[in-house]
Amino acid sequence: MKDIAVIGAGHIGGAVAALLADTADYRVTVIDRSADQLAELPADARIEHLVMDVTDVKGLAAVLKDKFAVLSAAPYHLTFFVAQAAKAAGCHYLDLTEDVASTRKVKALAQGAETAFIPQCGLAPGFISIAAADLIRGFDTLHDVRLRVGALPKYPSNALNYNLTWSTDGVINEYCEPCEAIVDGLPRQTRALEECEAFSLDGVAYEAFNTSGGLGTLCETLAGKVRSLNYRTIRYPGHAAIMKALLNDLRLRDRRDLLKDILENSLPATMQDVVIVFVTVSGLKGGHLVQETYAHKIYAQTFGGRLLSGIQITTAASLCAVLDLLAEGRLPTKGFVRQEEIALADFLGNRFGRVYAADDAAAHAATRPHLVESAA
Repeated sequence: MKDIAVIGAGHIGGAVAALLADTADYRVTVIDRSADQLAELPADARIEHLVMDVTDVKGLAAVLKDKFAVLSAAPYHLTFFVAQAAKAAGCHYLDLTEDVASTRKVKALAQGAETAFIPQCGLAPGFISIAAADLIRGFDTLHDVRLRVGALPKYPSNALNYNLTWSTDGVINEYCEPCEAIVDGLPRQTRALEECEAFSLDGVAYEAFNTSGGLGTLCETLAGKVRSLNYRTIRYPGHAAIMKALLNDLRLRDRRDLLKDILENSLPATMQDVVIVFVTVSGLKGGHLVQETYAHKIYAQTFGGRLLSGIQITTAASLCAVLDLLAEGRLPTKGFVRQEEIALADFLGNRFGRVYAADDAAAHAATRPHLVESAA
């Protein structure tokens, strides 16, 4: 049995702790600065609670000293504190951050480390890179790689067509920060909320637009190997226009705490959500121009006897699956590990990763959604 620390007692951190404890293969300690947040977790004698400020790197390192790994489900601005403590303690490090700057710091910290540093282990970044890498390996020459992901309410009922299903800090961050991409073979930074496209899937209309962080390390991995590479977040039509008005016209990108307060007191959470994963790769195979697609929808479901929302199960299960693969010796145990280094077959064959496994042909659907580029 391996000792694991989970940083953050929110919806995702709590789900991660519960999933790991259910296996009886891990002893789990959940660490959060808020005693009230810890108290909201379902009672479970197998999970230890520890109230602690993780910005106290020395103190956290002492707690992590005998742990196999620390899993950070904390807000992105706490990422580097946890990573520093992990290196000082000599334990493996995994996180869920979408923040590009934080990941760069973790990568630098991982140089020469005797343990593994595996950031971006969630849905996007995370699984989306694993799925894309699996498609990419089958091509002789790459042309275009498009990654699209959305966590959406099944029953939208407000002007934003959105409910809070994930970290509010994370959503705001990905709507504000620059987005990495490859355009005409060259690395570029694009603006969040721009390059909006409209498409339909299974008869439902959606839009997708640039957001930050979803590509993980793919821009580095595919540098010089692909004509275009981009990531866009999927929402229902009209969402991007309203968010641009809030962030740009009302200048709320400069007052993120106020925007967070508005969103959290205006948009209800929901367990009735759907996660859409959509990857399209085109290029040459045997001299022929070919396009291949991975498409899948994941809904709220019962897992380990608990009802989890779609975003909870996809994010938490992805982090747990990577931990399992690390513990089984299927991943490098030293230095920086990219998501695209993880084999899709290993991931989907894992007891946690199976939540992404389609039970029909949808995962490799022959049909393609109809895409229409439109002005942002």
